[in-house]
Amino acid sequence: MEWILEESWREKLKDEMDEPYYRELVDKVQEEYEKYENETCYPPEDKIFNAFNLCPFDKVKVVIMGQDPYFNPGQAMGLSFSVPDGVKLPPSLKTLYRALGINLNGINQPSGDLTRWAEQGVLLLNTVLTVREKQAKSHHKYKWQLFTDAVVRALNKEREHIVFMLWGRIAQRKERFIRTDNGRHMVLKAVHPVARRYGGWDGKEHFTCCNNYLIEHKIARVDWMIVSEKLTSE
Repeated sequence: MEWILEESWREKLKDEMDEPYYRELVDKVQEEYEKYENETCYPPEDKIFNAFNLCPFDKVKVVIMGQDPYFNPGQAMGLSFSVPDGVKLPPSLKTLYRALGINLNGINQPSGDLTRWAEQGVLLLNTVLTVREKQAKSHHKYKWQLFTDAVVRALNKEREHIVFMLWGRIAQRKERFIRTDNGRHMVLKAVHPVARRYGGWDGKEHFTCCNNYLIEHKIARVDWMIVSEKLTSE
């Protein structure tokens, strides 16, 4: 299967996609998907670039950086922290919803599908875009991080006033590619949400800080409470 990448991203990353490591990466990952007949690698192969396809280059105003995709069946959908509608919320996503004040105790559970964040300009990007079932970090060896480094470098160089939310030690390695002098971009750092599933999370204020920065620079704020029609708040 050919991986479809949205046109604006393909243009910005065309030199990177000509690099030998990228061709090797594609070959190795496709081999894994074929080997396991698309059943034990995630996300589905047509969703690997879902974050880019839902959020074109010139529309990005926030980057939420995770680690690698969920590795349990039916969860990963190519958007960091997101799961398809109807799928049980993973602990990390519960942490985010609690930080936003979303009620998780009612009869009707909120959807975990974050597509509407992406459609507002939130690039939901993992540092690594694929994973083998039940094996966290199993595709780190395929140099996905070089590719996502290039994504961050391109945004840093060609765009201004993007908020980068870097959650967890691995995501925070991207900070070295981001200029924050003179308010060019904003970087917000916190532990990974899964690390605080039973207590407070030090990224709780990121959503408010992000919107304040966007408004300061005359950019439309993100409506974090819009996820799906099933979403309810306290």
